[in-house]
Amino acid sequence: MAECEEEVEVLVQRVVKDITSAFKKNPSIDEIGVIPCPEARYNRSPIVLVENKLGVESWCVKFLLPYVHNKLLLYRQRKHWLDREALVDITCTVLLLNPDFTTAWNVRKELLQSGVLNPEKDLYLGQLALTKFPKSPETWIHRRWVLQHVLAQLAAVGSSRKHQQSGEGEQVDADRRQELSDHLARTLHQEMKVCSDAACRYPSNYNAWSHRIWVLQHMARGNAKVFHDELSSMRLWVSMHVSDHSGFHYRQFLLKELIHELSQSAGEEDLTGEGEGEERQLSFITVLQLFHQEMELISDLIRSFPGHETLWSHRRHVFFLWQQWRRDQKLSNGGELAQGDVWGGESVNGQSHSDAMEVERVCLPDPRDSKRLKRGVHLPAPPSLPSEYTFVSSVLDSCCPADQRRFAMSYKKWLDTVIVQEP
Repeated sequence: MAECEEEVEVLVQRVVKDITSAFKKNPSIDEIGVIPCPEARYNRSPIVLVENKLGVESWCVKFLLPYVHNKLLLYRQRKHWLDREALVDITCTVLLLNPDFTTAWNVRKELLQSGVLNPEKDLYLGQLALTKFPKSPETWIHRRWVLQHVLAQLAAVGSSRKHQQSGEGEQVDADRRQELSDHLARTLHQEMKVCSDAACRYPSNYNAWSHRIWVLQHMARGNAKVFHDELSSMRLWVSMHVSDHSGFHYRQFLLKELIHELSQSAGEEDLTGEGEGEERQLSFITVLQLFHQEMELISDLIRSFPGHETLWSHRRHVFFLWQQWRRDQKLSNGGELAQGDVWGGESVNGQSHSDAMEVERVCLPDPRDSKRLKRGVHLPAPPSLPSEYTFVSSVLDSCCPADQRRFAMSYKKWLDTVIVQEP
């Protein structure tokens, strides 16, 4: 393969054109990859499309990337002119092979703001780039920028509809709000899927989990159902990735947000004086069940997969979160709980923990289910220091690996030095 500038330019134009044609031929491409091929053996296109998979032969990459990088830099320096269609195709090509090229993403930002690109197309490009480079920080950053752009557009459309007149205009407004809500739900679901795929492709993918947290904070704030669903769906994932600390950190985030949301809803009821305390009681019971289920999950994982420090770290975090919530509840009720001091062994709704029914481990309780509250809800035993010491002793008494024993002793020491000494 000759390497003169003219031949390289012809090669690049051919590759860019073939990639563009591949997307037109199959808009459902869901994965990209580089095919190991040191040199061109046949006089054919280096772009291979098989079903929904797009491959690029490696021999052309060493010519393609430097040439396109230089073209884009010259364009940014206003030393070379490229029309909008060429910019779309060139940036698409280079970002599929090198998604950390910030200049290319910035060019696409300008194209999106000018209306040449639509946000869905840019999100799709980022999704494909993450199948090959699941940890690419620039891709995740650009993805958040696009989502912010989408949210701003939805907010602008929603505010403009507030000025609709009554009658037929109100019906149109309601239909439009439902359409925007459905669009937001689809985008949220798609982002969760992209994050899950990236987390499976790269262990402890901090960038993917951080993006997932950001999405929930900006697109599902105050939606307890979304957080419940995420916490439930994550059980299987963490059970299959017991050493992935980023995944457990995400689970800790979900637990904190749910507890905050439940406590906030109960506090708002106290201010309004509505519901005769039902909402507060139900929130209290739901929090207890959340902690119980989480401790049960982590206990099962520690016994099933001994010697994983991530599991013990997660247990430590959950128990500390329980201690904080317990202290906050006591302070908010003048030193005691309205429902009773459940961690002291007393009852809630007149029921003792000794005959508490087994809590379903998969389906989380719905805080809106007030019928169960009215007929009485059996509460699970909450976490406590004695139960934690008992669990550690059971682990140490079993035939466990040296690492498991070391982590158990470290956890016991943490209980002695941090929890016991708390006021």
